Amino acid sequence: MGNTVKLGRVLGVEVGVNWSVLVVFVLIAWGLARTVLPQEEPGHSHAVYWTAALVTAALFFLCLLAHELSHAVVARRNGLTVSGITLWLLGGMTRLDGDMPSASAELRVAGIGPLVSLVLGALFTGFALALRTAGAPGPVTASAGWLGAINILLAVFNSLPAAPLDGGRLLRAVMWWRTGDRDRSALAAASAGRFLGWLFIGGGTVLLFLTGSIEGFWFALTGWFLLVSATAESRQTRVHALLAGIRARQIMTPDPEPVAASLTVEHFLEQGSLLHRGSAFPLTVGDPTPIGLITLERIHRVPPYARDDIRLREIMYPLDQVVVAAPDDPAEALIPRLTTAPAHHALILDDGRLVGMVTPSDVSRAMQWASARSRAPGSGPIP
Repeated sequence: MGNTVKLGRVLGVEVGVNWSVLVVFVLIAWGLARTVLPQEEPGHSHAVYWTAALVTAALFFLCLLAHELSHAVVARRNGLTVSGITLWLLGGMTRLDGDMPSASAELRVAGIGPLVSLVLGALFTGFALALRTAGAPGPVTASAGWLGAINILLAVFNSLPAAPLDGGRLLRAVMWWRTGDRDRSALAAASAGRFLGWLFIGGGTVLLFLTGSIEGFWFALTGWFLLVSATAESRQTRVHALLAGIRARQIMTPDPEPVAASLTVEHFLEQGSLLHRGSAFPLTVGDPTPIGLITLERIHRVPPYARDDIRLREIMYPLDQVVVAAPDDPAEALIPRLTTAPAHHALILDDGRLVGMVTPSDVSRAMQWASARSRAPGSGPIP
């Protein structure tokens, strides 16, 4: 997800915040300070309302982080690699590398998020009741009550049986356990997600036009997110089915010739022999292990007057922004990573030695080949 600021690591998991979080933070704080708190606890100053609202909005995002961290921790305990967590406009996203090893693992990873939100909701609700009994200031009590209600609402919403919500993962896990067919279970959850997305879009649009309520806009926006995400999951599932059993070595471009990272952009462009070798090149510094990747797209961004001064290493994608895989890694797990990586290319390393590269063209060719193979007599339909 672009435009994300990395905040550091929590429990060993890299946490980032998308710029859209600022929009939601402001909207939540504004709604609390201008509407919710004054209506529930009138008679206080604007400074009190705004202080309570800002603290409450910050605590809300900490609750979202706790929800996502619970997914990450349980996923790691079930053998999955967690590449990071991003908080954004509509909540949070935990990025996992690889496939769920079993239906029971999926059940545990998906179920822990709503459970944590439900527990947080109960704790904040109990805290609000205790504060009210103790005679605490009204805005503080109302803020705690709001956090309790929003966390319970978050738990209920995330439990809806539709991908990409946690409830959709639970539905997929149960169907997978009962049928033994992970791909068909995932497609069913994605179909439920698309249906729910259209339902939210339609309901939100009607609400927005009939009442002018901001809730209608949020309903429609949530529906759009569900629709887009469920469609992407359906497409990814079909890729998984098409490329099952295929390894990275079978789709990669073998033995790409590395380029010295110390070359200037002008010197690089003068090497006419590179014209036939594609649009991306691994970079090295006196060692066979690449340090990054340069693409023609990044080269084009350098103005002509600066090409003699800028070296490739200054504009490359560093290795942490490039997908790195082993020759025997499953292709169906590799390709989804390429779609989210900044460079959209993968370097294939065998014990640190560069043996191949997977480009978007390689992916397209592999998909066409796999699709043709699936239609061959006796191959059976792709779900």
